[in-house]
Order: sequence, then structure tokens, then C-alpha cells
Amino acid sequence: MVPEKTVVNTKGDGPALDVSGTKGRIFLLTLAITNIIEQESLDVSIHGSADGATWDAEPVAAFPQRFYREEIPLLLNLTARPEIKFIRAHWGVARWGRGTETPMFEFHVTLREVPREILAEAAGRARGH
Repeated sequence: MVPEKTVVNTKGDGPALDVSGTKGRIFLLTLAITNIIEQESLDVSIHGSADGATWDAEPVAAFPQRFYREEIPLLLNLTARPEIKFIRAHWGVARWGRGTETPMFEFHVTLREVPREILAEAAGRARGH
């Protein structure tokens, strides 16, 4: 969703990704922050679109605000939103404190479809507890 080693210092959007051909419509997203400077924050949300041109104002999912190098998983379930055919990442950055006022984050976001068998197995284990 966002290529590896993407460096940002202003808000922006990743490329549109066509998810219309996926089977289960449940995805595991991973936000990996690989480089930062101190005293800054990164907000990443996922937005949906029916046509890849007009994007919903409200995100379909959002990672919690982040401040450090780390990897954060997030489950995205689009089964109740069949009209969404495209998704993309949107990010915002902020910086405060001493030094330069320009924030800098190096990060990427990956997307993997979660197979139905895995979901069924997880549901079965949850019922068993």
C-alpha cells in the first residue's frame, strides 16, 4: 500500500489499490516505521473508494497515532462494505520541540489478504475457549 523506504515530511496519500477481485475481503495491514527524528507523530488511515477517483472522507480503518520505530498490525474487514473497490493509505505528520520544524518519517504499509481457512480456524479456537 505504501512502498518500502517511503520518506515523508508532509501529509499525503499512497497509491490506489484495487481490492475488488479479492475473495474474503479481510486483510492484515502492517505499518512499519523504519526511521524517524525525535518529537514527531505519524497518523496513518485507510480510505475506501467505489471508483478509485472519489474517496470517502471517513477512513475505513486507522492505525493509532505513532511516535517511534515499530511494526503495528491492523485487521481491515471490508465484508460489510461491498461498494468499496479500492483502498489507499493516507498519512499526516506533526513535529514539535527543538530543532527543525520539518517532520521526517520513513515507513511502509503492507497488505495481505487473510485466507478464509485461517479465519475459520481462529473462530473455532475462540469458541473453544
